[in-house]
Amino acid sequence: MSQLSDFHRERVRAVLASSPLIPVIAINDPDDAVPLCQALVDGGINVLEITLRTEHGVKAIEQVRKAIPDAWVGAGTVTSIAQYRQVEAAGAQFVITPGVTEAILEFGLTSEVPLLPGISTISELMLGYNLGYREFKFFPAEVAGGIPALKAFSGPFPDVTFCPTGGIRRDTAKDYLAQGNVQSVGGSWLTPADAIASKDWAKITEIARGSLGDL
Repeated sequence: MSQLSDFHRERVRAVLASSPLIPVIAINDPDDAVPLCQALVDGGINVLEITLRTEHGVKAIEQVRKAIPDAWVGAGTVTSIAQYRQVEAAGAQFVITPGVTEAILEFGLTSEVPLLPGISTISELMLGYNLGYREFKFFPAEVAGGIPALKAFSGPFPDVTFCPTGGIRRDTAKDYLAQGNVQSVGGSWLTPADAIASKDWAKITEIARGSLGDL
């Protein structure tokens, strides 16, 4: 059975170590992609998860990679190998899935773009673990058990690190990050829809900077 390479693990660890907060970004207007991401970077966040929740995600990854080369730019909400290939071609530096399939886990072993697989149960974790994955997205974190679940995971899997996402708020991020098996947390509070709709990029920067300051 193939195993995850050291290169992939090092890349994923580098991404998670680069920012304790990872914004979940959905692009509804292609013109928003670069200024929104620049506002987050200006606020101190240099890991950007651009999701495929809208039709503009792949193009946005390509745009932001070119415009903000010093940031880590990755793809979120990747649910198929076809999408994985699309974001590879767009220049994504990492891929995050909401859940796992054996096919995606195996594809991630050979892709040049490292995978952070999404899991919500021990059984899903074990699928990835057996292939060498040791870093996972925990989603949807609050619904799937939150901090108590992460504490329970640490018993049988003390060498696994998580990026919890889903239902985490600015005022709870610090509690998640206090867990020994949590490297970073993801959240949509960093990109509120009203601020994006009004193109209030200064507010986005303020939220990013303030959220980091709360930690």
